Amino acid sequence: MEQLQHWIEILEENGCRITSPRRVIIEILLNSPRALEPTEIYDLGREINPGIGLVTVYRTLEKLEELGLIQRIHHEDGCHMVMPAVEGHQHYLVCTACGKTTVFRGDDLGALFSRVETNTGYQVNDHWLQLFGTCPDCKNDHKNS
Repeated sequence: MEQLQHWIEILEENGCRITSPRRVIIEILLNSPRALEPTEIYDLGREINPGIGLVTVYRTLEKLEELGLIQRIHHEDGCHMVMPAVEGHQHYLVCTACGKTTVFRGDDLGALFSRVETNTGYQVNDHWLQLFGTCPDCKNDHKNS
């Protein structure tokens, strides 16, 4: 609930009205154990508030991404799914079987970035690390089949 209030405050500080549909969208994102596509958010939202429109979902996601509150999750077919953004040296571990997404604390990659900058002449401004694998539940399901 604390994160919900934090997001609402950030949105309000940036001129967004917190309507009932927008609040439902935020709650769905914050409570999901996996990345969601906008149409999934729309379908889940309509179960709670039938008045939610797909345009509202897309506009809310656009604003949340602009404010750094969510980020896209990469999959083989593109970056159509979103999750609450991670902070600092946190990264995503995504189950390729069920889509469950876990945040893990990663190492400081500063030394790697320094080597990359030295070897390429680039200046590294940002990074985004996602690992893909099979979660314990899916591994156990596979063993039991």
